[in-house]
Amino acid sequence: MKKTDRKHQFDRRKVLMALTVTTSLAGTSFTSAFAQDMEALPEPVKLTVGAAKVAHLAPIMALPEILEPLNVELEIVEFVRYADARTAIATGSLDLATIGPADLPIALSQNIDTFQALMGIGSSPKYIVARNGVEIESWEDLIGKKVAIAPGSAVWFQFVATLTENDVPYDEIEIVNIQGGGSNFNQALERGDVDAIITWEPFESTPVVEGYGYWVEGLDYSQSEAVGAELGMMAVSTAAYEQKLDAVKLFVEAYIAEQDRLSADKAAFAEAVTAWTGIEGEIATRIADTIDLGAVLSLEQMQRQAKTFHELGVIQSDVSDRIPDFYRGELVEEVTGG
Repeated sequence: MKKTDRKHQFDRRKVLMALTVTTSLAGTSFTSAFAQDMEALPEPVKLTVGAAKVAHLAPIMALPEILEPLNVELEIVEFVRYADARTAIATGSLDLATIGPADLPIALSQNIDTFQALMGIGSSPKYIVARNGVEIESWEDLIGKKVAIAPGSAVWFQFVATLTENDVPYDEIEIVNIQGGGSNFNQALERGDVDAIITWEPFESTPVVEGYGYWVEGLDYSQSEAVGAELGMMAVSTAAYEQKLDAVKLFVEAYIAEQDRLSADKAAFAEAVTAWTGIEGEIATRIADTIDLGAVLSLEQMQRQAKTFHELGVIQSDVSDRIPDFYRGELVEEVTGG
């Protein structure tokens, strides 16, 4: 599809005002308000987006209905892990994907240059979840403890970078590598197989609500200089960026508008978390209260990630100087007027 001169920017304040008339997840009033403010594509365009069933991606659930009146057909494909979504977009199976905030430098270090970073999607504190009865108060207290983690995951990068900055040797912790969904971490913690887990929502809140674990709130591993607090990243395939740019812009606008709506109404966010992940009640409410929707990812942050991961030996080459060529943050600024 050729790029047109259509107006892409929308008045976010006007849309947010319209949102106050509805509390539904993708209510008719919101869908209509957004569609009326935008110009539909002249011909239908299909976008295939890969997404994990994690709480901070709840805004994506409403997008198929929001975009349909604008001639954008959105197909959402579910992935369990960011790494799998990264592989799918790298091989051309997806137009867009939610991946880890460090996945761009990882791909570039492997000479994969078929996708580009669009925007971050949310942030939150990341606390170690310890089993009741296990005393952990400092980073040094982790030495000798059994700590479960998903190797190579987004939270793994955050955790390892934080340990390094606090001079705690990773190899002096008894690391237990766990694959698969987050429920495997919760089961290991509840059984007493491990002393602590490094995981993601809703699996961080589950042990607290169900009474067999607690957050070590003095140990927040989201604040490392190298990795930061970003929970994920929206990426676009180079092919989609070049061939479906108008549809991609509408996707970005719709995503940010729904993100803003849920950010302004924590109860609606909790309902969206339930609808998207299946998590209900107190856990959904805790998640909505903890997560801040909206990007904190920046070009500079990704460059720091790339350089640090090379220094740690995670990736073979320093690709920090290549990141600017594969970061499309200006597109988000264009469509939002930011």
